[in-house]
Amino acid sequence: MKFSKMHGLGNDFMVIDAINQRVEFTTAKVQRWADRNFGIGFDQLLVVESAQQAGVDFRYRIFNADGSEVQQCGNGARCFAKFVYDKGLTDKTEITVETASGIIVLYVQDNGWIKVNMGVPNFAPESLPFTVPKQQEKYTLEAAGQKVQVGAVSMGNPHAVMQVIDIAAAPVEKLGAALESHSQFPERVNVGFAQVIDNANVKLRVYERGAAETLACGTGACAAMVVLSRWGKVGNDVQISLPGGDLRVQWEGQLDSVVWMTGPAEMVFEGIIADD
Repeated sequence: MKFSKMHGLGNDFMVIDAINQRVEFTTAKVQRWADRNFGIGFDQLLVVESAQQAGVDFRYRIFNADGSEVQQCGNGARCFAKFVYDKGLTDKTEITVETASGIIVLYVQDNGWIKVNMGVPNFAPESLPFTVPKQQEKYTLEAAGQKVQVGAVSMGNPHAVMQVIDIAAAPVEKLGAALESHSQFPERVNVGFAQVIDNANVKLRVYERGAAETLACGTGACAAMVVLSRWGKVGNDVQISLPGGDLRVQWEGQLDSVVWMTGPAEMVFEGIIADD
């Protein structure tokens, strides 16, 4: 089986063209490929498939390193766009893709960066899902022996975001793990720790559902921006600085406004692995 290894700001992916080759995906197989000592190693596996509906160019599937299939991955979406464009699977620079959470549109820019229409953020607790009595801008939760305040939003996948004073000192591993598997998030949640530098700059670390802390998380950057915007902490055009690099996130602030994310995607290497 042919594959490519790619990354978006250090958030790394194994990418498989499942249009021109037949591949069966099982939890054990994905876990084996994800192993950084005995396999390829990645945060997520991205799969390119033929579209299943009219007016769409491709179907985009995402598997976490633990083998679970998830709805959305922003950094992966940029790598997906670069992959299908560079491989000649399309000559379009505006690429429409179906995901488990809906349709997204990817734009290949002249400088090689990818701009992604990430869709409209959904703050309804049931969209994550998040079991709370009613929708609020801030929620208080108990985790890892402390009370924390978070915002909750779905960007096609579930996110809880908290503001911290010092990103370097944030208890990402301990508190991230506790919140990821919190009983009020029955399908688990991605956890963002955000430090606001000013109205247009935010530092962010993300503990990803099924992958622990990663160098970058595109949907996490979008989630942090919209939650902080709702809290009145940032404007509508924000640079999100993650350990792996920077992303630009834009949102007008209306509940029906789409979120735009722009950033790089890089090819690392290509190879062939036994599919058994």
